[in-house]
Amino acid sequence: MPGQTHKPLSPKRAHRRAVTATVVGNFVESFDWLGYGLFAHLFAARFFPSSNPVTSLIGAFAVLGIGVLVRPLGGILLGRLADRRGRRPALMLAISLMTAGSVLIGITPTYDQIGFLAPLVLILARIAQGISSGGEWPAAAAYLMEVAPQHRKSLYGSLFSLTTVAGAFTASLLGGGLTALLGSEAMASWGWRVPFLVGGLFGAVLMVMRRQLAETEVFRREAGERPTRGSLREVLVTYRRQVLRSVLFIAGMAAVAGTWTSVVPAMGQDLGAPGLMFWVIVCATAILMIVNVPVGLLADKVGPRRFLLAASVVFAVAGSYTYLTIEGTFTSLLLTYLSGTVYLTCVTTTLPGILSELFPTENRALGLGLPNAVTSAVLGGIAPALATYLGERGASGWFVAGVMAMVLLAWPAAFIRSPAPASTPSGFSLVK
Repeated sequence: MPGQTHKPLSPKRAHRRAVTATVVGNFVESFDWLGYGLFAHLFAARFFPSSNPVTSLIGAFAVLGIGVLVRPLGGILLGRLADRRGRRPALMLAISLMTAGSVLIGITPTYDQIGFLAPLVLILARIAQGISSGGEWPAAAAYLMEVAPQHRKSLYGSLFSLTTVAGAFTASLLGGGLTALLGSEAMASWGWRVPFLVGGLFGAVLMVMRRQLAETEVFRREAGERPTRGSLREVLVTYRRQVLRSVLFIAGMAAVAGTWTSVVPAMGQDLGAPGLMFWVIVCATAILMIVNVPVGLLADKVGPRRFLLAASVVFAVAGSYTYLTIEGTFTSLLLTYLSGTVYLTCVTTTLPGILSELFPTENRALGLGLPNAVTSAVLGGIAPALATYLGERGASGWFVAGVMAMVLLAWPAAFIRSPAPASTPSGFSLVK
């Protein structure tokens, strides 16, 4: 209506919108990255033709690894942007790169059509998504922890896990539905492209949501025009102990994520009946979505450090057993997948609150992003290809032992007290 004015949003409603636009980025990223692992066995030979299917699959996972290896670049570039210009510009750039990469994979011709350009374009798309992934989480985590109430950090952190699981649920549900509808031949021919195009659509919707995102009052008040904001030297020198602790926290999570979100789904595709792994993940992620918020509430109640310690011990036993005894049955695949993803749920619930306390506002996103991106690049990037390589040679036990050793490294880091940074997240206000 002409002359109509829009009623301003109430603080609570604006807060909910901001939180939603922040955490949904994990949905898009999870949808895309799990989709790559689920469909890798279908398109691997179309980009990396070989007489040995395992060789083609290793090539596809190597591209996944390249995307992870560039995460440090994203952690530095987008982390600096988030600390110098604000969380909102970094979040906008991150989702733009993720969306562009997803669409590019969905439309790229195969090796038979354009030769070596096909894997080259695939690599470029994963590089864009790797940069996005390296900067998305630290910018989002800094934003979310700056608007979260002090006594609800883990609960808000559980929203990261919830949206991550929801992305995996949607990707696996779409994969199972497409397989049942199109059949194996059509899926191998062109059906594998659909999830990447859908991921691009999700990303475009999130870009619109984030255009309305307000900057946090904590950033406006505490970062200001400080000359050290977004300083790489400041993070590496002044906060070197905090960086090392962050690496110890993230190491196990990165190795587990690289294995349980890529290798385990691919193993399930090979061991189980066609399409079975899709429904395993649908069932597992449905369970995880139910327990996410209770996990966050429990972590806030008992303390995030004690909670992380207990989760690591349980997973070291359950994860090792299920991975090494995996079979092609629904029950075995479900237990194997759940063992790793439940652990990841516990870690991603507590980690944002724990790590955000280590760095001041003016260097928080870079402080979160750099160690996360580097550790994910080194461990999460090589895990899929290394697991496949060692599995072919009967050395899966050694691989799992290495993963669990990194999981247990978080023990000492969880209880070491560092000097408090100059500022800590302490509010939930938003300003336009």
